[in-house]
Amino acid sequence: MKRYRDFNTYLKEIFGERVQKISLDAGLGCPNRDGTISRRGCIFCDRRGSGTGALINHGLSITQQIAEARGFLQKRYKAKKFIAYFQSFTNTYAPVSHLKGLYDEALAQKDMLGLSVATRPDCVDRETLALLSSYQADHLVWLEYGLQSSHDKTLKMINRGHDVACFERSVMMAHEYSINICAHVILGLPGEDREMMLETARFLSNLPIRGVKIHLLYVVKGTPLSEFYHKEGFRCLEREEYANLVVDILELLPPDMVIQRLTGDPVKSELVAPLWAKEKQTNLTFIQTTLERRKTWQGKNYRNSTAVK
Repeated sequence: MKRYRDFNTYLKEIFGERVQKISLDAGLGCPNRDGTISRRGCIFCDRRGSGTGALINHGLSITQQIAEARGFLQKRYKAKKFIAYFQSFTNTYAPVSHLKGLYDEALAQKDMLGLSVATRPDCVDRETLALLSSYQADHLVWLEYGLQSSHDKTLKMINRGHDVACFERSVMMAHEYSINICAHVILGLPGEDREMMLETARFLSNLPIRGVKIHLLYVVKGTPLSEFYHKEGFRCLEREEYANLVVDILELLPPDMVIQRLTGDPVKSELVAPLWAKEKQTNLTFIQTTLERRKTWQGKNYRNSTAVK
């Protein structure tokens, strides 16, 4: 039995069967790369914008990407129902009319039950939120905000391009539309110690956030982080160190928060460090074993009864 509320279980609670995400590349850009904010991007982000690169590399439309992924996911997981996950780059960084065309195309596909949109908190306005909210009558909708850390010093160091206050404002604005919000955080960022990472967990636990994705900071070829790693001798977290940090954070999060991810999933051929990041299933098992060894669970140390629900 898992000691945290994982995403697959959450989806089965709603739909009564396995539902699988299909990762999509909509060909949208990022203000942190096109010069609006910066041309460097976040120091960890790869050339695919932390996504599949299906449109950039192969020119596949949304419909084609879904058709290709559906066959694979049906075979591997026996999944029959799906969620359209707009993953690559910043998936609200376009006029609302263009976004509507993309989202409508995805949701028009057979057996598509929901929509999940990954974006930056500085790239969402009320018009976009109204559009996302309009799908909620017939579909499950999640909005994923990249935060990475609740410390402005860290956000500046990683060239994030927005501050913590921006994230908080965007969360509260999306909450007004009753949209499910998932926050992305990264463990092992340069300059952060254990207490700083736990402060990020406490920060999230006080906001109306329904889900979280916890990522390991890994170094990928061709990124500013790769340069920093080689020149400055930056040390990545070890597996045991990471697992214990994940468990520490799970203990602080609300017990009903949906844990959508517990580690990263790098392209193996492009990974520089740490090499253990390639072993996804081993890492998940290690986290579960750590939970069991410590006889703990998600929410064990969650004490803030004033957190917004």
